[in-house]
Amino acid sequence: MGLKIANVSKVYGQKKVVDNISFEINSPGVFGLLGTNGAGKTTTIRMLLGILKKTEGEITWRGKEVTRKNVNFGYLPEERGIYPKSKIYDQLTYFAELKGMKRQEANEKVKYWTQKLKIEEYINLPAEKLSKGNQQKVQFITAVMHNPELIILDEPFSGLDPVNTQIIKEVILELVAEGKYIVMSSHQMTSIEEFCKDVVIINKGKTVLKGNLQEIKDNYECNGLQINSKTNIEEYIKEIGLEIKFSKNNEYDIKIQGEEKAYELFNLLAKNNIKINKFEVKKPSLQEIFIQKVGETQ
Repeated sequence: MGLKIANVSKVYGQKKVVDNISFEINSPGVFGLLGTNGAGKTTTIRMLLGILKKTEGEITWRGKEVTRKNVNFGYLPEERGIYPKSKIYDQLTYFAELKGMKRQEANEKVKYWTQKLKIEEYINLPAEKLSKGNQQKVQFITAVMHNPELIILDEPFSGLDPVNTQIIKEVILELVAEGKYIVMSSHQMTSIEEFCKDVVIINKGKTVLKGNLQEIKDNYECNGLQINSKTNIEEYIKEIGLEIKFSKNNEYDIKIQGEEKAYELFNLLAKNNIKINKFEVKKPSLQEIFIQKVGETQ
């Protein structure tokens, strides 16, 4: 038993910003909470952490009502909140002690995490001297260093270069392996697809899609074909009547409707002895599904 959000709503005056949202996370892993700006994601996160009071519904963690006192959570908000003039060491030990750590344990955790995220050389610098990406890593440390059971990551890869993105991704996978429950909200759909087995998409406060990501995709026909060949194959693609969305150096991203035409092209290429390095029929991406479902509710 993990996190359960049942028929939760939040009303400000006459405006219902979250409208009857429900989802569950019953096993360790990463759950994707998706939506456009203003969809109600941040309000939902603040309610499930007990920061905001819900208007209706039930939010429980391990069968008990969620409050800030009975849930050991870690929260990386989208709005960053480190102190620019304070040294990194001072900030991290301060936040660790706020979470109940003794000074010695806090020192050990600060050393461990700054080394792990490769920012130990900046530990005695004020935050304003760090790059945006390294400031992001400092805030990530404050969200996880106290060993929380439930972790909320709102745009965790914002401002990170590819190297540092990979560092954070590896840490998230380690946290999942340790049995952590993680809710991730991000506009980077490829990251959501990489980590999340289950997702919910909200728009204008309402749920527009939720469930197992693979099962959701299975309900859609294949709409893309990627081919990498030894030679130019545009004439064969046009002969079959397919549309090329993008091509470069004999790599082709082709629009299809179902698999039939894709394999008709494959057979044509084989008949003409065309060597193929890659032939992949693809379901819609999460980004394509997201745009479609949100568009239906505009």
